[in-house]
Amino acid sequence: MAFSSSMLLFLLCLFLSTSSSLAKSKPAPKQIVLPIYKDASTLQYLTQIKQRTPLVPVQLTVDLGGRSLWTDCEHGYISTSIRPGGCGTIQCRLAQASKNCDKCNPDLPIGPGCTNASTCWGSPENTVTRHGSGGELASDIITINSTDGKSRGDVVIVPQFLFYCGITSILEGLAKGVTGMAGLGRTKISFPVQLATALKLERKFGLCLSSSTTSNGVVILGDGPYSFPTNSNDSSFLTYTSLIVNKVNTELPVMKGEASAEYFIGVKSIKINNKIVNLNTTLLKINSAGFGGTKISTVNPYTVLETSIYNAVIKAFVNELKNVTRVPPVAPFGACFSSKNIGSTRVGPAVPNIDLVLEEKDVVWRMYGANTMVRVNKDVLCLGFVDGGEPPFITSIVIGGHQLEDNLLTFDLVKSRLGFSSSLLFRQTTCSNYRLTSNA
Repeated sequence: MAFSSSMLLFLLCLFLSTSSSLAKSKPAPKQIVLPIYKDASTLQYLTQIKQRTPLVPVQLTVDLGGRSLWTDCEHGYISTSIRPGGCGTIQCRLAQASKNCDKCNPDLPIGPGCTNASTCWGSPENTVTRHGSGGELASDIITINSTDGKSRGDVVIVPQFLFYCGITSILEGLAKGVTGMAGLGRTKISFPVQLATALKLERKFGLCLSSSTTSNGVVILGDGPYSFPTNSNDSSFLTYTSLIVNKVNTELPVMKGEASAEYFIGVKSIKINNKIVNLNTTLLKINSAGFGGTKISTVNPYTVLETSIYNAVIKAFVNELKNVTRVPPVAPFGACFSSKNIGSTRVGPAVPNIDLVLEEKDVVWRMYGANTMVRVNKDVLCLGFVDGGEPPFITSIVIGGHQLEDNLLTFDLVKSRLGFSSSLLFRQTTCSNYRLTSNA
């Protein structure tokens, strides 16, 4: 039996909202707030929830384009409230994994629920290392802190939150103490979509990554405004562009036929110091195989550019900074400079601005020195872009974490649009100044 998108959304509402006892006893929260911490050794962005019965803190790497929550169930997962998402269930259809149903493999101890004759399988993936495995779909209790948008709220409980059980080996490459990933992508079982459905939140979320490893940024799930201590809220300083759906899933070939869960935007050109960079603009379009185009990522620490775009950007940037001494490159960067002749501004090192010119008329995402330059030691600054290789099997521009830091991004999943602030440093604030963070 085929299920339409609207039917699947109805099933998700039925499954999650009926499982949430909170909504029956208290007014629904306006927002769910999670702190995000930057790990100094891996540059990954981490958050923490509580899961299971009894509750256990679970540390997760945040994956903006990830399909779902997944955790290691192979070692140490003990819970009396876990439930398998067997074949033919609402959960399995929501995960769009109903075609991946089979009997449990006794030689592959994926999860504690793998005891039934018909298991709903998925593909939890470590998107940092690009390694994945088969994993059983399951549900369990999670708890997170809420807010009414003005003050800290109560702990909310979602008794049947869907996730995938991964195996221990795919944790390799993740930060110390991390036991899974929190996917914020465009699916029916992603972190923001499940919480929005269970708690009757708007299908929107804000993301603000801190550049500091000692103070946290934040992801705010639910409706805005998302206020910072600048006597203004996001509605006064955000610029908007459309989110583009990539109809081909290039991240998980096993999900052939399903659209990508990642967030793409339409970049039509790049400017450096207000001058157009000479590059092959056909690479800025998503091709029929799903490659090309521009996406936003939290698992890439720096922006990754297709080789010809990378070379063009390096050439143009170096030309605009020709009065500054260039020094030998420091991996993974290709253009590094002596910091002795580079001044400092409110928005970072005094270097040429880099603009992503978007498809909407007069809409530009401007990146200043704080987001374009990386200080590798006290005397050297490097342009924080890396070479991503040549076509055909790559995304042409992947906007990475360093370029997102201290920028407020809002993702409206209903209107399919992205709001972006450019650097909050211009407003004399940072992502770590969002006051409503909580300890989950």
